[in-house]
Amino acid sequence: MENLNCIEKIPLVWWGKTDKKKQLCNNKIIKGEKNMKESEEEKSISIWNGVLTAALKIPGAKVNREEYIKKEFSKYYDESTVLAIIENGYKNVDVDKKIIEKIAKSAIGFHASIATSISFAAGIPGGWWMAGTIPADLTQYYFHVIVIAQKLAYIYGWPSFEEEESPDEFIGLLTLFLGVMSGLKTANLAVGKLANSLAKEVGKRVPQKALTKNGLYNIVKQIAKWFGVKLTKEQFGKALEKIIPFVGAFVSGTLTVSTYLPMANKLRKYLSKLPLAKDGKEYVVTEEETTLSEEK
Repeated sequence: MENLNCIEKIPLVWWGKTDKKKQLCNNKIIKGEKNMKESEEEKSISIWNGVLTAALKIPGAKVNREEYIKKEFSKYYDESTVLAIIENGYKNVDVDKKIIEKIAKSAIGFHASIATSISFAAGIPGGWWMAGTIPADLTQYYFHVIVIAQKLAYIYGWPSFEEEESPDEFIGLLTLFLGVMSGLKTANLAVGKLANSLAKEVGKRVPQKALTKNGLYNIVKQIAKWFGVKLTKEQFGKALEKIIPFVGAFVSGTLTVSTYLPMANKLRKYLSKLPLAKDGKEYVVTEEETTLSEEK
């Protein structure tokens, strides 16, 4: 095929006739733009998955559902009640919703305080070598985000996320929950639909390929891409802040408080309404949740 130097799109119709050479050039540009767009999307998704993968390597990142429920609910209920929660969630179990809320708020407060202190410390260095603290700061922040996401899920009746045989599924579930925390309406839709599906089954773990079976993987990819783009922009801004010692630390700590608490509480409130929660109701899809947009 003749080599075409295509600088801009050329109309397919030229002087009333279809010009084949111009059509080939036009198609070449369109194909190139499509490939570039797909490459950018893949890069954004890769950035997000890389952050989650790094955070999951930190000891304690994966919460053991059974151990966590035993630890928290044994403070208020006898062994038989705790075992019933582990086996069947809140079905036919007499548990006070105020206790559930108390456990959830306590977990949020605990992780928010630690995430803030880590973010402040990571913001202290100034100068050219400060760049080395940014990945650690980001990774440790998201460590506390994914841990609280799992804890809140288990507090509000969800089966275990952890599945060693399918790490992609685990990261996909976390992406959806973090999407809810970030106010993404499509994430609400996906988590709500998944809750409806899981409420009809009894089990300690989320079934294998639950995202695929419920047609949610495209939503996961959309949300992962959104996070990847957002992280790229935010990390550049944080790098500039940290050039100034202590001012950068103050900003880092303040931003962590102002983002972490609202995010965690947004997830807490949403999960408390879903069918897996105590006295929760079936999720109903709304039209506004079918598009990738943030809550106002």
